[in-house]
Amino acid sequence: MNMKTASLISYGCAKNLIDSEVMLGYLNEAGYVFVSDPEEADTIIINTCGFIKPAKEEALEALQNAVSLKKKDKRKKIVAAGCFIERYKDSLEKKFPQIDIWLGVNDFDKIVQAVEGKSYKKSKQCFLYSHTSPRRLSTPPGWAYLKISEGCSHECSFCSIPLIKGPYRSRPASSIVKEAQYLASRKVREINLVSQDTTYYGKDRGLKDGLPLLLGKLVKIKGIEWIRILYGYPEEISDSLIEVMKEGKICPYLDIPFQHSHPAIIKEMKRGMDGQRALKLIQKLRNRVPDIVIRTSLVVGFPGEGKKEFEDLKKFVQEAKFDHLGVFVYSLEEGTSSFPSGDPLEEKEKISRKNKVMDIQAGISYQNNLKYLNKQMDVLIEGTLKEDPKVLVGRTRFQAPEVDGVVFIPYAEKLSNVVNTIQKVEINDCDAYDLYGRIVP
Repeated sequence: MNMKTASLISYGCAKNLIDSEVMLGYLNEAGYVFVSDPEEADTIIINTCGFIKPAKEEALEALQNAVSLKKKDKRKKIVAAGCFIERYKDSLEKKFPQIDIWLGVNDFDKIVQAVEGKSYKKSKQCFLYSHTSPRRLSTPPGWAYLKISEGCSHECSFCSIPLIKGPYRSRPASSIVKEAQYLASRKVREINLVSQDTTYYGKDRGLKDGLPLLLGKLVKIKGIEWIRILYGYPEEISDSLIEVMKEGKICPYLDIPFQHSHPAIIKEMKRGMDGQRALKLIQKLRNRVPDIVIRTSLVVGFPGEGKKEFEDLKKFVQEAKFDHLGVFVYSLEEGTSSFPSGDPLEEKEKISRKNKVMDIQAGISYQNNLKYLNKQMDVLIEGTLKEDPKVLVGRTRFQAPEVDGVVFIPYAEKLSNVVNTIQKVEINDCDAYDLYGRIVP
């Protein structure tokens, strides 16, 4: 019997990664063997992101590379999947006639049928997995992402997600709880809740406090020690959510994409909270939740952002003193309501503005990290440093996976048995992003 081999390359956000893990789960059930090198695979699957220009360019390059491999071995199958495919399938089919299978965002669960050429009924809405979906985790063993919804019902003028994935749809709480219980049985200690807007959870089902109610159920699961909330809409952060965040298992961490600060830009973005209101929310959170860490993302170069508006944004960053911050340059997206305004700023100027904001943030992050020096902190040990296996790498409750800094624990070759455990670590050094320490005996 011939062995069926597949290689899956996943791009974009954590939500995309979960869809990739579900596809791997279905393929695994069908007897496929996974290889990391696409050259060695019979089937190459590329799960693309189509959110902004750099993601599209990355997807195009990945598709071209796959096509190049197929030219060397015509027996290979190429599956192009995900958001970029959902948006641009017609033009991509013309550009890449060598690609065998096109799978948008609706039919990830039909990956086996698609690869094997079997007929299947196509879904009319974006795929949203459940606790019964097979899933092959690709993250380190101590933590996992858990997607609680799909789509988005906000109308931000720069965002293409509602165009790609449709309106917000929450998973049933019972399904989420069962998945979390399964993850706990796999020795997963940290779950990171992801969604386009996690704080909106349950509103489409008529729930007023959907997320606080869900968190109240998740904290009862034995084995789950950290629960992290990612991607919260500022105006959805309620008093009931703030109250439940005081529970010990819930990481005092919120990722709140404010996007900008200037009232005129916020209005054009169709967002609801300008810089002054945002600062009040930040102060409220810091007063109510001890040691809370706040991450945000901002957009520079949005149409109408002149020198005055950009200075307002820089001032906002200086005053907010975010613990973690990411900056995107504005990407003009077809079909969004800001598209008719064009893209007046040159890319060079947008990148310059991004760098200026990040320079401000680097100083703030360093000052924030100094407060951890000489303190003992709980650290989830993820593994060892690729470049030096004698160094352990982990994260505190204040560091989200993949986007924030980490904790390096040098000269720990005798401590490999601590991987996938939470250890007390004394922090003895830091830079703008990372912490350095030693495991307390």
